Amino acid sequence: MTWLSKIIGPRIPDSVLQRERRHFRRPTLLLSAAALLLLISIFFPYWRIRLYAPQYPGGLVAKVYVNRVEGDVREIDGLNHYIGMRPLEEAAQLERSLSIFLIAAMALLVGGAIYIHSPWAAVLSLPALLYPLVFLADLYYWLWSFGTNLDPKAPLSSSVKPFVPPLLGEGQVGQFRVVAFWDIGLWMAIAASILIALGLYYHRKAYKPFYDAYVAQAST
Repeated sequence: MTWLSKIIGPRIPDSVLQRERRHFRRPTLLLSAAALLLLISIFFPYWRIRLYAPQYPGGLVAKVYVNRVEGDVREIDGLNHYIGMRPLEEAAQLERSLSIFLIAAMALLVGGAIYIHSPWAAVLSLPALLYPLVFLADLYYWLWSFGTNLDPKAPLSSSVKPFVPPLLGEGQVGQFRVVAFWDIGLWMAIAASILIALGLYYHRKAYKPFYDAYVAQAST
């Protein structure tokens, strides 16, 4: 058995595929749906924050996509300038520049896992499975970095202590109130992770007996 054949795993006989079609179709459908959801999530915001200030009683909104920030960015940056926070566009520049390529690559790996009939299917799917957690961890890092590294020379720096804007829910920053939401793009990525976990479970049930027999036969 070559290393490549060990990664790809056994081919399932057509007679077995025909007899137990539903058994093998289930992981294919789940992993395919997960890859598609992950790709579609690129076009939707992942996170949004609404800022309420005395001069903006209706609130200001910033929507964070994987590759850009939209909404009332200029107005929010103007308010943040007074407390010494950097402009929003300065956050996660490397991540935003690579995001679409990386998400597409993760989706392709999940799609490729469909054709891998070995434990390597889980290895290929792992980046996409963990992606929502990585996104939230990276977002929290930038919220922490921006909120705890305020410019001491800013006009209102003395009236605002270092803070971390909320990742989810409501928070207070001086006289400003902020409310953070996980948006549809992130929920799509989370749904994709759930589908991947289910897909890998059914993938293991379908292919593990054949893989074990394949390895045992090769070792004799």
